Amino acid sequence: MTVKLVVDMNLSPDWISLLESHGWSAVHWSRIGDLRASDATIMEWAVVTHESVVFTNDLDFGALLALSRATGPSVIQVRAVDVKPDRLGDAVLAALRQHEADLSSGALVVVDESRSRVRLLPIGR
Repeated sequence: MTVKLVVDMNLSPDWISLLESHGWSAVHWSRIGDLRASDATIMEWAVVTHESVVFTNDLDFGALLALSRATGPSVIQVRAVDVKPDRLGDAVLAALRQHEADLSSGALVVVDESRSRVRLLPIGR
């Protein structure tokens, strides 16, 4: 699996063990960056420095991608009330497997409890 993930602060560090146990490379932002970093800072770290996909529950990442018409970083966004790994883990893992190629080339993948959707970057092209 070639996709590397940086898990945003709004998701539990518990996601790391689940992702890694299924072969995905993942790090929680709390281990590598300023806890108060802006979304733009996290996006820059992910795309420029580390070629990583941002994994988040924050809708702002999708909005930033749409407004900037950026080609990266890819973002996988979970949308649910309960975003813990024991609740959404299977759906996220399935979306990662299904959309790995899109995430590698630039995409916004939105995952909820029952499905996932993908938008290729840049949004609005």
